[in-house]
Amino acid sequence: MDIQVPGEGSHLAILKRQIERREYTVGVIGLGYVGLPLVLRFAEAGFAVLGFDIDPDKIDKLNAGVSYIGQIGSDRIEALVRGGRFEATTNFEWLGKADALVICVPTPLTRHREPDLQYIERTADAVAASLRAGHLICLESTTYPGTTEEVVLPRLAQRGLTVGRDFFLAYSPEREDPGNRQYSTATIQKLVGGVTPACTELALALYSQAIDRAVPVSGTRVAEAAKILENVYRAVNIALVNELKIAFDRMGIDVWEVIEAAKTKPFGFQAFYPGPGLGGHCIPIDPFYLTWKAREYGVTTRFIELAGEINNAMPAYVLTRLIDALNTRRKVLNGARVLVLGAAYKKDTDDPRESPALEILELLLAKGARVEYSDPHLPALPTMRRHNLGLRSVVLDATTVGQYDAVVLVTDHSDFDYPTVFQHAQLIIDTRNAFARRGLVGPHVERA
Repeated sequence: MDIQVPGEGSHLAILKRQIERREYTVGVIGLGYVGLPLVLRFAEAGFAVLGFDIDPDKIDKLNAGVSYIGQIGSDRIEALVRGGRFEATTNFEWLGKADALVICVPTPLTRHREPDLQYIERTADAVAASLRAGHLICLESTTYPGTTEEVVLPRLAQRGLTVGRDFFLAYSPEREDPGNRQYSTATIQKLVGGVTPACTELALALYSQAIDRAVPVSGTRVAEAAKILENVYRAVNIALVNELKIAFDRMGIDVWEVIEAAKTKPFGFQAFYPGPGLGGHCIPIDPFYLTWKAREYGVTTRFIELAGEINNAMPAYVLTRLIDALNTRRKVLNGARVLVLGAAYKKDTDDPRESPALEILELLLAKGARVEYSDPHLPALPTMRRHNLGLRSVVLDATTVGQYDAVVLVTDHSDFDYPTVFQHAQLIIDTRNAFARRGLVGPHVERA
């Protein structure tokens, strides 16, 4: 609906009433692991929702009521489509039909590990072409502090409208955690920071209708920085235990037992666990957004950069442990048959984004190994920005497991038949301590 601007106060009150009455259409741009759950949340809260994506295959599936994300049931999407509350499109000329536009597009890194904002920039340009009085624009993509006001706002302001009066711009970081059954989109608290107080107020009014608790902050930079802090915190602590894993291994100390021992302290310690490397869209990428932005202010974030180096080196460490284990058995990696268990970056999900398994598969292939993988959640590896392996998941049973020179557990899915793998595998490289946690300990199981 096209709204005339009678004055900031009354204009804002009209928009808030429309939100409360559900006389308001929400558009979500980017229908992946962040955008699609948000679509469902707003639609199930009673809003009409338009979904935008450049992938026609996704659009066709959604409009047919079919989900392409494992933890989201098709029945939820089908109910919304059938009820007329949700429609998906690749036509970005429809952006003007939505009263609010929530941007959930990727923010990857370049080959030089610098921020790649092309998706935010293109989306902001598309939104600017349809911008009208009353529009609320919310950026959710994780990025460095200042992006909303330095990258998005100038593109929108070219339309001649005034932010905080004619249109409203805010940042609200996504906090999705695929596979987490304890917290959902509705129950995870939502940070909201606007360019102006009016922007914060309107964005808060919208999110409060779909999220249990929306938390206002003083501005977009604080909201952007809070999201970066959340991910840097995890990246640094995971790097710490990854480094300790290597050091303790040389000392003959079990890092997993050490962590369990430290957990007995009821204060001052939070357990983080080592692994084969970092995965997902956030933790492997977001710290580098902050280090890049910090250099603009003459600050070198050495602590964060070191953590990134340690975590990025873990797939190579896994490869080294595999080579050493084969060598003690008078075998070489070149020509060896290797099965990688788990391709998703996180257990019990189908999300392969930045998964260390993909890096490990490529390292194995480069060394001449004959490689296959098994993952009950990923029947085929999709083509991604940095990976195009073209592999399909193989059946995991007693016969197939025994044919491999080594099995490398990368993602500890609950669906794996660990006793069968333990009984029939010639060699197991366990990067998640999954076998020991199940009491499956033997000379052919080595942790990495």
